[in-house]
Amino acid sequence: MVRFKFPPPAAPPMYSRSSEPVRFERDCPAVLVPQGDAVNLPAGSVGYITQALGGSYTVFVEGNLFRIAGQDADAIGKEPADPIELQEGADDEAVEQLVWKQLRTCFDPEIPINVVDLGLVYQATVAPHPERPGERLVAISMTLTAPGCGMGDVLVSDVRDKVELIPTVAEADVELVFDPPWGRHMMSEAARLETGML
Repeated sequence: MVRFKFPPPAAPPMYSRSSEPVRFERDCPAVLVPQGDAVNLPAGSVGYITQALGGSYTVFVEGNLFRIAGQDADAIGKEPADPIELQEGADDEAVEQLVWKQLRTCFDPEIPINVVDLGLVYQATVAPHPERPGERLVAISMTLTAPGCGMGDVLVSDVRDKVELIPTVAEADVELVFDPPWGRHMMSEAARLETGML
């Protein structure tokens, strides 16, 4: 991880849903958007939150956008998300519903629509773990809005990490596929309305 050196400031992003000021209370790992590079924002950095969805944050600092993971929320004075609860004795169907719920907490840092409503998740299946009774494996196939998206690895990791937070899920295997290629027709109607892509 490199310590980030700020280039000259640029105009703030137009999609901002928030203008909440933020000051980093400690050094914080972050991901530069949209390049996907891991950087370190030093304590004392100031900016504002442009997106706070799904437990992660997109912040605008010195003309650049950065994604702050939920586990580092304390660095900007926020509380991490509550642990996920699963009713004792829940069956595979209940876990699958929770998987889809978790997937709806995953967001591209530049687009304020979750990966499910964007149409990026093609499949999510739950199966019993073959060697560990009571535990489960989750298989997910997903795509990106563009094959060269710099945030691809970040989104895949976010999906995997959030699904593996579900009780009884031992492992989430996330496969990135590009066939069929993503198109805006795959977005939910609500997502198309929100982005104006009708």
